[in-house]
Order: sequence, then C-alpha cells, then structure tokens
Amino acid sequence: MNISPTGGVIAAASKKDALPLLQIGSISILKRIVLSFQQAGIFPIVIVTGTQEEEVKHQLSGCGVVFLHNDDCEEPELFASAKIGFSYLEDKCRRIVFTPVNVPMFTSGTLRTLMDQEGDVLIPCYEGVSGHPILISQSILPDILSYEGAGGLRAAVGACSCRLRLVSTNDPGVTISIHNGRQLGERVSEHNRTLLHPTMQLGLQRETVFFNSRMKLLLYLISYTHSVRSACGYMALSYGKAWDMLNKLEAEMGFPLVERRHGGSRGGNTTLTPRGLSFLEAWIQFENDMFSSVQARFAERFSEFFSRRI
Repeated sequence: MNISPTGGVIAAASKKDALPLLQIGSISILKRIVLSFQQAGIFPIVIVTGTQEEEVKHQLSGCGVVFLHNDDCEEPELFASAKIGFSYLEDKCRRIVFTPVNVPMFTSGTLRTLMDQEGDVLIPCYEGVSGHPILISQSILPDILSYEGAGGLRAAVGACSCRLRLVSTNDPGVTISIHNGRQLGERVSEHNRTLLHPTMQLGLQRETVFFNSRMKLLLYLISYTHSVRSACGYMALSYGKAWDMLNKLEAEMGFPLVERRHGGSRGGNTTLTPRGLSFLEAWIQFENDMFSSVQARFAERFSEFFSRRI
C-alpha cells in the first residue's frame, strides 16, 4: 500500500561520525535537512537514530517525523542505518530519498530536480563530483536490502542491475560535509536564503484544531503498525495523548476512523477503518496538490521581492 509517492531517510545514528544536533545558523543540521525534505513535499520522513537519541526526539518530535533506532550505532558503517530506513519504507513509498545527516546543505530545489527525473537510482553531482541526497526506486530495494558484501550502499547499488543516473546540479551543497568547515561556513548564508518558503500548516478546525500534521502521521503509522502503542513509539508521542487525539478526531468527524479489536489469542490491535484509510489517502493527495499550488503561486507573485531566493 503506497499512500505517499516519495519518502525520506536520514541516517543519524553513528556515535563516531554523526553530529545530528550540530548547530549551523540557528538550527541543527538535522532540522535543516528535515526542512529541506518538507519543502520538497517528502513524506514520511524517517530519522534513524542512535547517538543523542533522546535529545533528537525531544527536538524533532513536533516536526511530524518517524524515529527508528539503530542498535549498532557504535558501528561507523552508514549502510546499516540505510537498510533500517529502507526496510521500513519498502512497502510504503514508490521512491526513497536518502542522505547521511552530515551532508545538510543541499537545497529543496535539488530534491525537486531529482524527483522530476526517471531512473532506479539518481545521484546529484556538482562540477563532476557526486554527492547526496540520492533517490532510490522501490523496485531495487530488495536487492539492496539483501546485499551482504563490503563497500556499503555504493557497492550495493553497483551490484544491482539498475538504471543509475548522475544528475548535474548547480548546488554545491550536495558535496559539502560538516567536516569541511570552510565550505560549510561559506554556504550557510546562501542555504538560509533557499530555505525561504511560505509556511503552510493545513489542518481541520471548528472551535479548535482537531486534525493537523501530527494527527496525519499518527493515522499513517496506525495504518501500517495496526497498533496505537507502536505508532506512538515511532513518533515520540505518549499513548494517552494519542488516544485523546483520536477520540477528539472521531467526535469531530462524526464517523469512526480507527477500529479497536480487543483480546483474543494474539492480543488486541487497532486499524484504520476503510473510511478512515480513504480519508487519509484523500488528505495526503489534497496536501500534495495544495503544496504544489502554493509553491508555484509564491514564486509567481513574489519573485521580484525574493528573486535570489526562490
């Protein structure tokens, strides 16, 4: 069941190499990547955590992202985290954008360029040097996930019989690591300009808001986990708060969105009702349509004010 066309994975687990909460400008590099992903309309966004996990969850729990844990976060190999994210999204998206957290300076425009292309694996490059993020088709995920050889993700992709394309960009951020302090410092101001975008927080409201991006993520996770408790674990939400949100949503909508099944030899579970799933699918499509429209109208109406920025 592919509710969303393009999901994202950010590898931020390695205790040796990852610095997810390193602040560049006024925000962390992890938040910077999440913002770029969201600007490009990527959903869901998966963060594979390990180092500084609790603080990462605390800072990002309100951003509508999914948290997965890498038990081998002492291991510097990035491929383990990539596999965790790919395995989770394998049946949820048609394509996956992947990046390590330590390459935070690519732009949402580069993401959209990749997403407009066809191919099994799309790799951005700047002045002949390849970088991140990379875009991977769902069709080759089984081959990548089954790869056990050396060389990490690059070797796994190379072992696949797939259409690999290098996509030229004018974005130096695809090659800039946080370990190159000079290039990073030179890029911050320009990257901040590219982050400029109209904020759009779609929801449903009567007297108060009863449906928003966090509620959307909760329904999305329930549709796959069949468990409110498991969904809460993925999004760093308390179990009691989740049921408060669900009960309020159903009262406002006037029909059941989740079906609770109690007891039995395998225990109880919670799933979306057919109408609840239809609502979620319609809402995600509505959001995608609105996002595309708003981005286009913003560029059309405000290019004279922000010509260097959009």
